[in-house]
Amino acid sequence: MTTTPDIWEPLEPALSVRQVLTLERVLAGEPEVVAGASHLDRPVRWVHVAEAADVGVMLSGGEMVLTTGVLLAGDEEKQAEYVRSLHRADAAAVVLGLGRAFPAAPAVMRRAAERCGLPMVVLHRPFPFAELTEEVQSRLVRRKFAAVSLSEAVRTELTALITAGAPLQRLLDEVARHSACPVVVTNLAHRVLGTAGERPAVDDVLRDWERIARQAGGTEGDGWIRAELGGRGERWGRIVLCGYRGDTATGRLLADRAAEALVLHRMLGGGAACSWEEQSAQSLLTDLVSGVVPARQLLPRARAAGLPVNRRTFVPLVVRDGDTPRLDRLLRLLGLPGLVAELADGATAVLLSLPRDQDAAALAAHFAARLRTESGRARTVVAAADPRVAWDDVPAGLREARHVADAVADSAAALDLPPVVRLRDVHLRGLIRLLRDDPHVQSFAERELDGLLCETEEDLLSVLRTYLATGRNKSRTAQLHHVSRPALYRRLESIQVRLGVDLDDFEQAASVHIALLAHDAQQQ
Repeated sequence: MTTTPDIWEPLEPALSVRQVLTLERVLAGEPEVVAGASHLDRPVRWVHVAEAADVGVMLSGGEMVLTTGVLLAGDEEKQAEYVRSLHRADAAAVVLGLGRAFPAAPAVMRRAAERCGLPMVVLHRPFPFAELTEEVQSRLVRRKFAAVSLSEAVRTELTALITAGAPLQRLLDEVARHSACPVVVTNLAHRVLGTAGERPAVDDVLRDWERIARQAGGTEGDGWIRAELGGRGERWGRIVLCGYRGDTATGRLLADRAAEALVLHRMLGGGAACSWEEQSAQSLLTDLVSGVVPARQLLPRARAAGLPVNRRTFVPLVVRDGDTPRLDRLLRLLGLPGLVAELADGATAVLLSLPRDQDAAALAAHFAARLRTESGRARTVVAAADPRVAWDDVPAGLREARHVADAVADSAAALDLPPVVRLRDVHLRGLIRLLRDDPHVQSFAERELDGLLCETEEDLLSVLRTYLATGRNKSRTAQLHHVSRPALYRRLESIQVRLGVDLDDFEQAASVHIALLAHDAQQQ
């Protein structure tokens, strides 16, 4: 049975020249670095024994070349050309076994190697080259096998997650677990669609994402490994392993397997890349509303998601009966920078980020008016908190807007609301909504309405609700319930008897009305 490396640790980098020289079999030959000592960290892809002066034509790069120099002795030009040929072929190093051909390191080869930056090592004791090639080749083969095994393990696990219907975040978490570094998925505009990895490390990456993304878009280096996302000739994003500590080839394998899985995830989900943008916005705004994560810690995510955050006015909105894609399209149509995310219970959060010289209230009203026109629903509720200029105040603003939207949800008075509803517009209903979870309020509501809270009295409770909502207008109440006035009088009398109150008394009627508002708020 095959085994894979510990997935919690990245594979070690490929064997370097320095590491090869520390192998027990090599140490037996008493190696000495005589040139190119500053380049000993070059990776060794293979070990090759060669004596010909034009050895470079036989190499493909990354080889450690072993030689006795038997064909080079007595010809300094050949010696220099031998080193230059290795340099042109991008060899990792040259190892010269001292003996009959060269009792000491030839000065010509040393000087040529130093000029080329090619590590040159001499072995002072006789050494069977076969032992060195066997040792290094076996280690390299084992590493290649381990890398392929890891690649297949990642592919199998990600495919299983996709088949099980796992969300994007679950896939990214698995990739980060295998790579042991932050993982970022972006669209082609470098807007972050998803991240995974240890939170502090991810935040460090996102803190200056625009600059980092531009650098990561160029050549790979310092463990930044990327793979393109797309299909059928169209690219729509990329995945980046940020600061991968293992060997580059293994990192590319991991990135490629991850990219394959993400493309498959998109295809099977039937969605578009923009749906990942919606998920990213939803995660960010949900964390802001909940307050579980401090706003300051969410700032790098907001910036990386494409939200302008420097010297801006933030307008927190919550829309009832809104459609997330429609809201997102409307923002783009109006040229309003912002994020849109669906919350629970049919509410959608919208966070606008406006230049400070713009009229935030007017733009919010324009957005609400256009939304009602676009949706064709006059009852669409757009709730707003007062604009915030400090990012740390945004979570409280979103919670306030959510509270206002909840306070007017399913309200009979919704048609009379202004285009943008604020805290001052919800009056008593808003206060009751805010206090609905208070045990004292709950006890008060149950005590005041005790005679009508059983299922058999639902009809009377509905009549009471309409009667109080219409300002105790008996004619209007009778009309809305399709009953005659005498029949309504009998029902009102029954209500008063069951509750033990006089609804003609303003204070008693107000008490019952408040209790009913609290009861309704608790049911939502």
